Amino acid sequence: MKAVAYQHAGDITSVDALVNIEMDIPTAQGHDLLVRVQAISVNPVDAKIRNHKSAEANQWKILGWDAVGIVEAIGEQVTQFNIGDQVWYAGALNRQGSNSELQLVDERIVGHAPVSLNASEAAALPLTAITAWEMLFDRLAVPQLTTENTTILVIGGAGGVGSMAIQLLKQLTKLTVISTASRPETSEWVKQLGADYVLDHRQALAPQIQQLGLNAPLYVFSTTQTDQHLADIAELIAAQGHFGLIDDPEQLDIKIFKSKSVSVHWEFMFTRSMYQTQDMIKQSQLLNQIASLVDEGKIKTTVSQMLSPINAENLKRAHQQIESGTTKGKIVLHGF
Repeated sequence: MKAVAYQHAGDITSVDALVNIEMDIPTAQGHDLLVRVQAISVNPVDAKIRNHKSAEANQWKILGWDAVGIVEAIGEQVTQFNIGDQVWYAGALNRQGSNSELQLVDERIVGHAPVSLNASEAAALPLTAITAWEMLFDRLAVPQLTTENTTILVIGGAGGVGSMAIQLLKQLTKLTVISTASRPETSEWVKQLGADYVLDHRQALAPQIQQLGLNAPLYVFSTTQTDQHLADIAELIAAQGHFGLIDDPEQLDIKIFKSKSVSVHWEFMFTRSMYQTQDMIKQSQLLNQIASLVDEGKIKTTVSQMLSPINAENLKRAHQQIESGTTKGKIVLHGF
């Protein structure tokens, strides 16, 4: 089977940063599905791992943590899927990724793909949907469909996770949603997704919220550059508020939250698959819920750019765009 992989961690400009290879087709066992990949999307985690983690000696590392495809074979313990089903998923960090024609993935982190989107449109959503959902409803415990007059601030709303978080908040909660963006096109993007207010994250955030005359946000969800905004967040968040982040600041001194008794939450969507938690199947259930919301017209794809085919050249282009920090929505690749 065709795949795109690498052996040595390094900069995307390196000749062997990503290369086209041929691999043996793996065998489905246990809870595994063997999926023929139709479309994938690229996430910041792809670039982070490529920069820092080499393959094991004389082996290849295949990246990719978003895919839509067709089930070609199933393991003996599979109960939720049949051969021929179209599925979507974000995979697991400790297994080979989706940048290959065929991929093994545990059925407990796989959902049935939405029927109203094509494979490329759907591939933009799994990882960001899981991350946003788990942060909002599992970590921050944001109340769904209540009339509570509460505000949430989403920092980096135009990125993949932010784009999903805004949509989930508008469809499943009554919260006032404030998003940040820094360019006219990204400001317009988050407004289209449902943000009630937009702040410029190149400027101090607390004064901007005060100027709007809004209540201090009870929830703050930071998707990027948390270290640059931490002092601002501590100033603007409500007393006894809830703060969550998904990026990787080199240092995170949370003592500044003590006087307000702010709870701090870190979301990592690979935790369930990495540690084989007892509730691992919740990611399958979550993806099925997202698919239903998509098919009901309540959630739209966040794809902003499509490339074809899936090969080393196009994946390098996608990685460079991701590393520029200017991506709006998601970059999708389709077809081998």
